[in-house]
Amino acid sequence: MPTPPRTDVPVSADIIEIERALTHISYLTNRVRQHERLMALAGVSLDRAAVALLRAMADSDALRPGELAVRLGVEASHITRQVQQLQKSGYVTRVPDPDDRRAQHVQLTPAGRDAIGRIRGASRRGMEMALGEWSPEELHQLATLFHRMVDDFLSSAADEDDAGAPPTA
Repeated sequence: MPTPPRTDVPVSADIIEIERALTHISYLTNRVRQHERLMALAGVSLDRAAVALLRAMADSDALRPGELAVRLGVEASHITRQVQQLQKSGYVTRVPDPDDRRAQHVQLTPAGRDAIGRIRGASRRGMEMALGEWSPEELHQLATLFHRMVDDFLSSAADEDDAGAPPTA
C-alpha cells in the first residue's frame, strides 16, 4: 500500500499554486459542456471514455485490450465494452496478435484515425486561441515543463506501485 503524504511537513506556496492551477485546468477541460463543444467542432459524436481510448490508440500501434487498460488506468472490462462500441461504429477493428494467434490486438480503422485527427485538430485550435497571446518562447517553456512534470508524475506513480508490490525472487 502506498505511503500517505506527510501532513506535518509544510508544502511550498508554489506547489499549492501548481495544484490549484492543475485542478482548475482539469475542471475546465473535463466539463461535459466543453466535451460537447469539442465534439461539435470536430464533427464527431463520441463520449469522453471513447475519446480517451482513441487518443491512446492513436499514439501507438495495435495493442491488446489489457495494454490499453493499463495505459488508461481502468479495468479491462471497461476497455472491452468501449472497444465493442467503437468497433460497431467502425472506429476500431480487432486483428490477430502476430506473436500469439489466440490473442487479439485492437487498432484504429481509417475512420477512427480521421475522427481522432479531427478531435485533436479542434482541441489544438482551441488551445491555440486560449494561448494566442503567449510568445513562442513561453509556449516552448510551458511544453518543456509539462513534459517534465508528466515524466516525474509517471516516475512517482511507478515508484509507488513498486513500493506496494511484493518482492520478486
